[in-house]
Amino acid sequence: MKLIVLLVIGIILYFIAKNYKTEKYQNIQLNIKEKFDGDLMNHEAGLLVALMAKVAKADGQVCELEAELLKHTLNDISRHFQNEQEVRERLKAIYADEKLSFDNTIAICEKMLKLTKFDYSKRLKVMEYLLNLAFIDKSLSQTEYMICEDIANALKIKRTDFETMIQKFESFYKNQAQATKLSLNQAYASLDASPQEDMASIKKKYRNLVKQYHPDIVTGQGASKDIIDEATVKLQEINEAYEMIKKDKGE
Repeated sequence: MKLIVLLVIGIILYFIAKNYKTEKYQNIQLNIKEKFDGDLMNHEAGLLVALMAKVAKADGQVCELEAELLKHTLNDISRHFQNEQEVRERLKAIYADEKLSFDNTIAICEKMLKLTKFDYSKRLKVMEYLLNLAFIDKSLSQTEYMICEDIANALKIKRTDFETMIQKFESFYKNQAQATKLSLNQAYASLDASPQEDMASIKKKYRNLVKQYHPDIVTGQGASKDIIDEATVKLQEINEAYEMIKKDKGE
């Protein structure tokens, strides 16, 4: 199950990285690590983190993927500076402070707009990044939609572009949900079980399969190396299927 969670995180972070590169932050040069002593709330990096906090505040809860995205963002930004740890801690403090209130959201957007006045494509990437955060729990609540809409308007994002981005994320997570459903069906099939069965019945089938395919037991039966290797792979599939079903059943 841990492998599955890490895989999902990996897919989402790849999707994020493909659409927003921190190398495009103003004043960051990849070949030179700068020491930054100014106010990060006057810098694109700090403003992005502040806007992330506003979007995160909208649903009032922090899921595992949201925490992973925040960690990824802070690490990715701060590694470009000589005073990397200091910058990371300051960005982390900005995130914590800006989650407390929506009051200054438009003011933050106005600062970002001023810094990116002649770079509409960069503002699109910022908006895309924020929408990814909003969708990271696989849905967009009405509150999240409203705060993202306010930010888009303040950043002067065209309405058609904003709606296209939302449609893209909705399609992405719809396809992901369908893939998860397919995987879950495969998990039940791996245990020769059905979603209608209770966990007691499924657990019994799982234990029987473990006894059938456990490499130690297969080895003790005098099986060849090829058969033992096949049993090892099958047992891994059985274990992963069982963990997925347990999660589906709320166990």
